[in-house]
Amino acid sequence: MNVEYIGLKEISGPLVVIDGVKNASYEEMVEITVGKNKKLGRIIKIEGEMCVIQIFEGTRGVSLENTHSRLLGKPLRMPLSMELLGRVLDGIGRPVDGLGEIFPEKSRDINGEPINPVMRKYPRNFIQTGISSIDGLITLIRGQKLPVFSGSGLPHNKLAVQIVRQARITDGENDNFAVVFAAMGVKYDVAEYFKQSFKKSGVLDRVVMFLNLANDPVVERIVTPRCALTAAEYLAYEKGMHVLVILTDMTSYAEALREISSSKGEIPSRKGYPGYLYSDLASIYERAGMVKGSKGSITQIPILTMPNDDITHPIPDLTGYITEGQIVLDKNLAFKGVYPPISILPSLSRLMKDGIGEGYTREDHPQVANQLFASYAKVQEVRALASVIGEEELSHIDKIYMNFGREFEKNFISQDFQENRSIEETLDLGWRLLRLLPEEELDRLSPEITDKYFKAPESREGDF
Repeated sequence: MNVEYIGLKEISGPLVVIDGVKNASYEEMVEITVGKNKKLGRIIKIEGEMCVIQIFEGTRGVSLENTHSRLLGKPLRMPLSMELLGRVLDGIGRPVDGLGEIFPEKSRDINGEPINPVMRKYPRNFIQTGISSIDGLITLIRGQKLPVFSGSGLPHNKLAVQIVRQARITDGENDNFAVVFAAMGVKYDVAEYFKQSFKKSGVLDRVVMFLNLANDPVVERIVTPRCALTAAEYLAYEKGMHVLVILTDMTSYAEALREISSSKGEIPSRKGYPGYLYSDLASIYERAGMVKGSKGSITQIPILTMPNDDITHPIPDLTGYITEGQIVLDKNLAFKGVYPPISILPSLSRLMKDGIGEGYTREDHPQVANQLFASYAKVQEVRALASVIGEEELSHIDKIYMNFGREFEKNFISQDFQENRSIEETLDLGWRLLRLLPEEELDRLSPEITDKYFKAPESREGDF
């Protein structure tokens, strides 16, 4: 029997409170009717017979007196089918591309189901992004969650578009590869940039886009990544596809969570964020992975802008604890005109060692990556010394390292937005750079690898 409740006890921002509710459930959907308009909401708090409800479309026009509320007896569910590929949806999964409704094969609770840890498979094979600094030194492994830490004014949106356009898996299954792209709290021009970029590059037919605009209700922002991951789970675990999920911007998501927490009157934690921010972010990030018995996989790249460029801020700090590494963008490199401005030394991929090398990329990959890291770290030491005594006073070997640093940033880190490098091109480029250094400085390379790649005359073409 459906019971309709007339009137509201309280309205607070995007939240309304109904009293006298019996048999309500947490996360249950509620239909609220105001005149001829219907709005959807979900129950986020229950105290006795009082329910606090998030309204997705906002509370504009809602009154305390003439509002009719009806509990729907189910959580928010996402309609799912292969028709999702190539479609543009709003933050709660409704089509906004003018191509009509999606005819669902099935629907799923957007909160997902936790993956049994025993059933998880260890991530192995890598995803090629075509970007040398990522593929060579911070390799993205299929089933991994690898966030991008950006700052204000840095080209993280441009980087996201390039990754979507170029990402591919390299073992012959690229036809079975899809991208789920979720944008939260973006401005209209940014949303149009994403849509037009994917259309022009011809990848939209394998992309599912979820767009939550800056002027959309803040409550919708909380649901957007969960809808996106529900679509990804369907494609990965039921259709056997390898899915790359890009979530931007997780800072907008966390700020929406803080706003709603404040509206509920909860006691704030660090910088006003709710005390459950860690577990809430984990409920999103931990939906990446590979499951035994399923051919598919979900790989996540959450993108977040660090408030005040502070990597110790609660959002990047907690994200770093949950995820398996990070890609850090650097303003100093951006000021030099380097794109993408990826800061190599604070960036890492914790799963990289298990998905590169012989049988995955190329046998020399682990040693080349280690040597490039070590040599570039030495460059930073030499630059610090040069800032004190001047470059003219440096030793001969220090000047060689200074030159190596300039060429490394100019030719390896920096690449054109349209340039798509294979892993072989990236590794060959790394060897060309290492030949700028004396052989005795290459202490991370084995004699066998050195003889095969460093000294081989046929591989020296085009050295700097």
